[in-house]
Amino acid sequence: MAKVMLREENNEICFYIAKKDMEETITKIEFETEEMWGGEVELSNGETWWIQPGPKKLPKEEVCKKLSD
Repeated sequence: MAKVMLREENNEICFYIAKKDMEETITKIEFETEEMWGGEVELSNGETWWIQPGPKKLPKEEVCKKLSD
């Protein structure tokens, strides 16, 4: 589990982990509506993470779980 900052920039969602100084773009997302946003996401570096689905309110800080490299 990691604390992640999510923000929208130029129609892309940035996924930033401060402890690792890692910033990637979300390339694929499971749920992508204003009411239900999140689920399994794929990053530009190929990693897969889980974001708890909920309303899309960005920027926000979220605790996310890494599923695969």
